[in-house]
Formats: sequence, C-alpha cells, structure tokens
Amino acid sequence: MEQEERLQEMTVPLLAWYQEHARVLPWRTEPAPYRVWVSEIMLQQTRVAAVVGYFERFMSALPTVSDLAQVSEDELMKLWQGLGYYNRARNLQKAARQIMEEYGGVFPASYADIHGLAGVGDYTAGAVASIAFGVPVPAVDGNVLRVVSRILGDERDISLQSTKDAVRDLLLKVIPKEFPGNFNQALMELGATVCLPNGAPQCEHCPVCAYCVAQAEQRTEDLPRKTPKKGRKLERRTVYLVFHQGKVALRKRAPKGLLAGLWEYPNAEAQIADPMIDWKLSGVELERGLRGKHIFSHIEWHMEAVVVETDTEVLPEGWVWAGKRELDQIYAVPNAFRFAQPLVERYLEKWEGLP
Repeated sequence: MEQEERLQEMTVPLLAWYQEHARVLPWRTEPAPYRVWVSEIMLQQTRVAAVVGYFERFMSALPTVSDLAQVSEDELMKLWQGLGYYNRARNLQKAARQIMEEYGGVFPASYADIHGLAGVGDYTAGAVASIAFGVPVPAVDGNVLRVVSRILGDERDISLQSTKDAVRDLLLKVIPKEFPGNFNQALMELGATVCLPNGAPQCEHCPVCAYCVAQAEQRTEDLPRKTPKKGRKLERRTVYLVFHQGKVALRKRAPKGLLAGLWEYPNAEAQIADPMIDWKLSGVELERGLRGKHIFSHIEWHMEAVVVETDTEVLPEGWVWAGKRELDQIYAVPNAFRFAQPLVERYLEKWEGLP
C-alpha cells in the first residue's frame, strides 16, 4: 500500500475514534480563534493537564485580543507564571498588538496571515487555521510526526526540517476538507494518549493499528528516529533569600537571555565567595542547605538556598522588596526558584505582623 493511500484509508476510523474518545478541553468546547491560538501557544513544551488551569485563568483575566494587547508586562508575566518559556507570552502580546493594528482587532482567518503573527510557526498556524476556520492545512507537531512515522514505517529523522516538510506535504494531500480541524486534533490526540513516545504505544487501543507498518513489523520501539539532543551545561548557583522587615528581595533579570526580564531571587555562581559584598548588602546568615535543580533546554542549574536577614533597606538598582501580597499578585518568579518558595513563605509568615 502506498503511503498516501495508507493515510487516506485510516482517516475514517481515526475520525470516528476521535469523535468518541477526544478529551473534553476548554479550547475544544469553545474553539474561538483567540482561544485556540492561546491554547496552542501554551501547549508548546507543556503537557495538556498542566495547561488547563492556566488557560482558564488567562481567559478570565484577558478574554479578548484587545485585553491581551493592552495588559502590562508584569501582569502578563504573572498570569504566565509557572508555564515557563516566557518568550511565548511576550510573542502572544506582540501578535495581539499586530492583530489590533493590522487587522482592526479581528483575528486573521487565512493560514498565511496567521503564520505572519509573532511567535507563530508552521504548526501553530496550521492548528489555528484548521480548528478555528476550517482551512484544510496540516498541523505537524511531535505527536503527529510520531504517529505518521510509525504508521508508514518511516525511518527518516523527525528532528530534521526536511522530514517535517515531507510529512506536512503528505498530510496536505489527504486531510479531509470537511473536517480538517478534527483530523489534525485526532492525530495529535492519538499521539498524546495512545501512540505514546519512548517505545510504549498502546497498540491494543489504537483505531488505526491495522494500517500501522511499525506494529506489523514490531518496530514501534525503534520508531520514530530522532537525533539525540546535545548534553546540557551544568551550573552550580547559590540563591540568596534576603529578608528585611518581613519582605524578601527580588531583582529583575536582563532584558535579553535566559529568563529575560523576569523577577528572581538574587543568585550567583557557587564559586563566587560572597556576592553580597558586590551588591553592597550585609546581613546575618540564618540558614542554608535547601537544594534544588532546574533543567532548561541547554543548561541545568543545581542550586543551594541561603537565608540572610539584613538591616540594609537600600537595594541595588533594579531590585525591589516584596511581601507575600506582592509575590502572590504582582511579581512573577520563574519555576527555576520554586524549590525555595516554601522557605520564603515560612520566613514571610514568621515575620508577618511583627513591629
């Protein structure tokens, strides 16, 4: 059976399965363009289960493109706090402003115009165009690449752009013009819930198992092919939780680079003996030893927290004092420092209400 014919024939059982087994998700029950777009950006690098709560909170605070275009950066970052990859949120706002300026606040309906928005690539443009507007274009993400590679027994490296382009071209020939959004979502749903990664697909529950070359040839553990990622650089850092009169010090990171423009607890490479001197702060060390780890795409931080109480009220430029209310409502602290949050909260509660 030719590749195109194999994919064409599996379409009907795939769509029937999706109709019965699709997870109920807020952006599916109300697939307005703005909602679909925000959900797709949130879902990049993030699991569905983790996104639902953030999505509903985001929609409650910023229900329209206009709201997103006008919100302050601090409020936007606070709404995004915990999702990581914060440039996604910044690009969302850039795109919202594009929509307001170039399209009069109306979400563009064509694949080309959606693709032209900030932060929108081939996959996201295909997903939004097909789901929200019924445009028959594929949406090729990691789940789709895995499913198609196994169905076709395709040995090509799915990390290569040439493979992604080839799969997209193939799907463009078979995507049903009546149900393009359901077709794309069905492939993604199959990859997310049945045709799982790491050699553990649930083939007994797959609606298109009869068409799958990898299953027939017992190669599901070998496919898809993907070049291993390069090893991450290891950095050891000391995180300083500096308290003064019931508040903790935060500083804003540089506008470019890792965690750009976000608020963080002051930190330095572990080999630096006493960065407090450089910060012109002095204080009494109360405790240390709490350790945490955070993995970025190319760097891995191993951290130790140090609690310091200072009598110095004046902070370096770009730093602020934050109490519990400010941490809860205003300042977005990245997940990298989540390990230290219970310690911060304990000390803030200890000093809360003291004269």
